[in-house]
Amino acid sequence: MNFHIMTLFPEMVMHGLNTSIIGRAMDKGLISIEAVNIRDYAFNKHNKVDDYIYGGGAGMLMQAEPVYLCYEAVEKKIKLNRNGMGSCTDAVDRNNDRDVNEGNGNSKSRVVYLTPQGEVFTQKKAQELSGEDDLILLCGHYEGIDERVLEEIVTDNISIGDYVLTGGELPAMILVDAISRLVPGVLNNEVSAEFESFQDGLLEYPQYSRPEIWHDKKVPEVLLSGHHANVEKWRHEKALERTRERRPDLYDKYMAQ
Repeated sequence: MNFHIMTLFPEMVMHGLNTSIIGRAMDKGLISIEAVNIRDYAFNKHNKVDDYIYGGGAGMLMQAEPVYLCYEAVEKKIKLNRNGMGSCTDAVDRNNDRDVNEGNGNSKSRVVYLTPQGEVFTQKKAQELSGEDDLILLCGHYEGIDERVLEEIVTDNISIGDYVLTGGELPAMILVDAISRLVPGVLNNEVSAEFESFQDGLLEYPQYSRPEIWHDKKVPEVLLSGHHANVEKWRHEKALERTRERRPDLYDKYMAQ
């Protein structure tokens, strides 16, 4: 899977993602991540990408043209990748198959704008987006981005919560992390993602490791019993209990299914 992050701060994005599980997945060619600097597509000598807001108001707004030119360059690169020149071989093969089925390579990529005005990001959304071969993430700054270019290129508006950040880079990194771990091969244990919080609508059950007793707290006996059916029953009961206590909204939704 290929992530293309349109940003004013590419170093921030790449430094944050080029480590741990995501970094190893990049090294293995399971995913690719590129951060494209929107300033490179500014049409003035100072690489200025913002201007005053029509109608007045505090702050500045990112202009439409640099964002659009950046998007065009990214889309051009994606189309070249779909013709067999990509860095992630499997992703390219899937894209080539898709283009053959569609009869052309002109299908537009999915473009996610990170904004507090978008739908709240969930595990279900991560699962959906993990099926894309290429995903473009657009990071805003200042007071946002000129609405006209958003209408032109954005397919999904996504928020990571009901609060405002200084820019879209941190939300973009969160999306890349959450989506990447659902790509086959990224996690060492492919089964682990199936039993985590939100995967089945519940929070994850409590877990324990060695030593068996720590600060006078003992590992629950059922986990030491070796009885797999009883262990699974206990875990499900604890997941229900924890969800009811900490996220009653999720619990009610789960019980209504």
